[in-house]
Amino acid sequence: MEGFLPVEHAVGWTIASAPFVAYGLYAIKKRVRQYPEQRMLLGVAAAFTFVLSALKLPSVTGSCSHPTGTGLGALLFGPAAMAPIGLVVLLFQALLLAHGGLTTLGANTFSMAIVGPFAAVALFRLARSLKLSFAVSVFIAASMADLLTYVTTSVQLAWAFPDPQGGFGASFLKFAGIFSVTQIPLAISEGLLTVLIFNALKRFNPQELQDLNVITRAEVRA
Repeated sequence: MEGFLPVEHAVGWTIASAPFVAYGLYAIKKRVRQYPEQRMLLGVAAAFTFVLSALKLPSVTGSCSHPTGTGLGALLFGPAAMAPIGLVVLLFQALLLAHGGLTTLGANTFSMAIVGPFAAVALFRLARSLKLSFAVSVFIAASMADLLTYVTTSVQLAWAFPDPQGGFGASFLKFAGIFSVTQIPLAISEGLLTVLIFNALKRFNPQELQDLNVITRAEVRA
């Protein structure tokens, strides 16, 4: 939440997020220039992230639990694109909904819009390389993007507020344990919802998924 992190941590996470956001803007501009017809789908992915991540459950850790919605956009447009999209989503939520905050924008962007999307794409590719089904691969990617966002948040909080006796490790276990109560069911729900959306896209617009390198030509024919 606003003002929760020490100043040096807030600044540090902002600096760490900046290169990803800058490259993400470049990646989005390049894709839109090459494939202008994908603008609408990009907007849908951004709206999906905004709506899902706006559904929050307060947490005693000084943060909150909520779906992230970044897995969908990451699988469609790549993880880099979600950094600036996530930043804008988090900025609007901070200004309009009092979710998060301006001083914690860098930290929230790093956990939700950088770690989550990159984890989603990496896990999706791993699952596909292991010959898991498309639906299972999407579920793993979307649910783990959500869950690993909060693992990262737990790291951020533990780093900022180490336990007086147990240090970073004890503090991390405390934060992660509290988050897990709400975040595991939310991650599962987000994974299932993302599978439903991809199944609909695969059914009604498979060619676009192939153009985005989400499914293969053989799966388009199937």
